[in-house]
Amino acid sequence: MKYKILVTGGAGFIGSHLVDKLVEGGHDVVVLDNLEPQVHSKKPDYLNPKAEYIFEDVRNEELLSNLLSDVEIIFHQAAAVGVGQSMYEIRRYVDANTYATAKLLDLIVNTENSVRELIVASSMSIYGEGAYECDNCGEVHPKLREEEQLKRREWELRCPNCGEIVKPTPTSEEKPLHPTSIYAITKRDQEEMCLTIGRAYGIPTVALRYFNVYGPRQSLNNPYTGVCAIFSARIKNGKPPLIFEDGLQTRDFVSVHDVVRANILAMESSNANYEAFNVGTGKVISILKVAKTLIELYGSRIKPEITNKYRAGDIRHCFADISKIKKLGYEPKVSFEEGMKELVKWGEKVEAKDRFDEAYKELLSRRLVEK
Repeated sequence: MKYKILVTGGAGFIGSHLVDKLVEGGHDVVVLDNLEPQVHSKKPDYLNPKAEYIFEDVRNEELLSNLLSDVEIIFHQAAAVGVGQSMYEIRRYVDANTYATAKLLDLIVNTENSVRELIVASSMSIYGEGAYECDNCGEVHPKLREEEQLKRREWELRCPNCGEIVKPTPTSEEKPLHPTSIYAITKRDQEEMCLTIGRAYGIPTVALRYFNVYGPRQSLNNPYTGVCAIFSARIKNGKPPLIFEDGLQTRDFVSVHDVVRANILAMESSNANYEAFNVGTGKVISILKVAKTLIELYGSRIKPEITNKYRAGDIRHCFADISKIKKLGYEPKVSFEEGMKELVKWGEKVEAKDRFDEAYKELLSRRLVEK
């Protein structure tokens, strides 16, 4: 079937790829995006000409109400993104993420509309630390490392029960949520509000917990975006990627193309309704490996700078257990090596303003980074 679909944040990195796939599927797509200056220095040249674009804020209640009158499916991708920045621009992040989602839901349940499905972009950041296994105690869920441990440069997690060093294991959707930043809290808000309202009103709703998404169209000018983009901007400007701790902390890096496939599956499968799903690869990549891979692909001789310093709220390990979403037919298709090559091929052609030093100084001034 073909639907009238609204994509909030549809001019952004993930949203624009999703719009392309929906248009390709024959759907009537409307995009609502405020072209956040921190992300977009100008209107992107990759916007799909077959979609309708409205460059306004999702918090524009009158506009949003009019759009919902004939929209059948909503992909809610719009959000302010930036873990570190969220820790001092608290009101902006809560307003853009939590409050904006509350407005959207309020209109869905209190106005005449044809909304029949909602898919919301959540985040792995809501977990805080990933899942771990202790040789003595089995599966454990330690919270953030204490500052005294970090000052001793003891980076690995310890069992909250017996104190022994624990091993990271795949993080499933059943893991307790312990968000460690304002950004993460607002993503949890978005997910939980959408699922709660969806269940209460019988509106099929799905939350997709994105792990570390990378790929073409990710802004190389935003110092608060994903690590792949931040490292790319540094390398392109002849500066070394700056790595906290010892560089051996790990994440799950997933291509934007696989994330789009997960969104389409969530829309098409009734088995996804009212559930949250991890969207990752299930594979472990260290931050140091990311830096070295990008340096090599860009043909640079720069060496990563490992600071052996820590940031407030940073986690050590988190990678996805994707067994739940696999039941919908999801299978990541883009390998890390292939995805990095695609990212660099795109990155070589676009502007990259390295504003990392500016962002780093801001975090230092607020004591969110160890001096």
